[in-house]
Amino acid sequence: MPTELTNYQCPACTGPLRFDGATGKLVCDYCGSSYDVAQIEALYADKNEKAENAFNAKEEKDSTGDGWDTSDLGSGEWGVADGMKQYNCPSCGAELICDENTAATSCPYCGNPTVVPGQFSGMKKPDFVLPFKLSKEDAQKALLGYYKGKKLLPGRFRSASVVKEVKGVYVPFWMYDGTAEADILFEGVKNHIYRSGDYEVTRSDHFDVRRAGTVPFEKVPVNASSKMKDEYMDALEPFDYNELKAFSQAYLPGFLADKYDKEANEIADKADQRVESTAVSVMRETVSGYDSVMMKGKSVRLRRGKVHYALLPVYMLTVKWKDTDYLFAVNGRSAKTVGELPVDKGRFWGYLCGIAAGLTAVITAVVYFLTAL
Repeated sequence: MPTELTNYQCPACTGPLRFDGATGKLVCDYCGSSYDVAQIEALYADKNEKAENAFNAKEEKDSTGDGWDTSDLGSGEWGVADGMKQYNCPSCGAELICDENTAATSCPYCGNPTVVPGQFSGMKKPDFVLPFKLSKEDAQKALLGYYKGKKLLPGRFRSASVVKEVKGVYVPFWMYDGTAEADILFEGVKNHIYRSGDYEVTRSDHFDVRRAGTVPFEKVPVNASSKMKDEYMDALEPFDYNELKAFSQAYLPGFLADKYDKEANEIADKADQRVESTAVSVMRETVSGYDSVMMKGKSVRLRRGKVHYALLPVYMLTVKWKDTDYLFAVNGRSAKTVGELPVDKGRFWGYLCGIAAGLTAVITAVVYFLTAL
């Protein structure tokens, strides 16, 4: 029976290949050979097609219900849980059980990177992939840099915390094109200060300022995976979208990858909000020469265009500290980092008391000055 999985092997020694972000090539850690993505893509085109056909044939067979009645299986201890898929590793034959949205993983027994080509067939196939540029070591360095300047971080966290896991994940994103036709009314204020006798007078002149225009948008990203926190993915932006590549599975070996589980129409409202907010900001930037500017009214009409499907590179790091796991995300190209850190309560209250003491001193000085008048 043809396998539904593909793993990329070195043409020189048959060792597993992985994508190396630093060189942009597939490399073999056994013999040191390296290959362009296009070379491996061409070499494995036939194998990927057979694996995809096997995947689709299995999906079709499973959906027809033809064959033995196994409806009661899966409910017992040894069944495959709902939402999971079972495959065989093409290298060692071990059974792999993956989430139904997993598109690239590695075998826990032999360690070889594995790709599920059928996950990218038809409408599921991404238009673009942004390859990893940083290594796992780079991601850990970025995390250490993230710790710096955090005054409330426990003193021993840097030395006593342990990085349990570093995973490079291609996260699915929808990208939206379109235009926004904006008509915004602002109120601009100019202040004039002058003296009149013993008094300082401020005269404020108010002006209506109108700005209207069309703002084009291209590839506005929205996280398409329910596994990834939206606030984390938003915080990692921007990604360098000019480096997007036409999708190829040859970029995946050595990393995990998921396909989307949020439909484009389900999360389009978030893209609309981002487009509208940005259009208003663009119009606001054209208003200058005033001491203050306030928006009085707006009309933004969105014209939706094409939707793209892309995989973007993110490192997920799990750090253990005092029996608690902390999760961090690192942009796989820029090293921008986000995550929740523990807080030293003693430092927190000390810092708060320091602020309170400073305010008390200021207030005391002001009262003393006023009473001395």
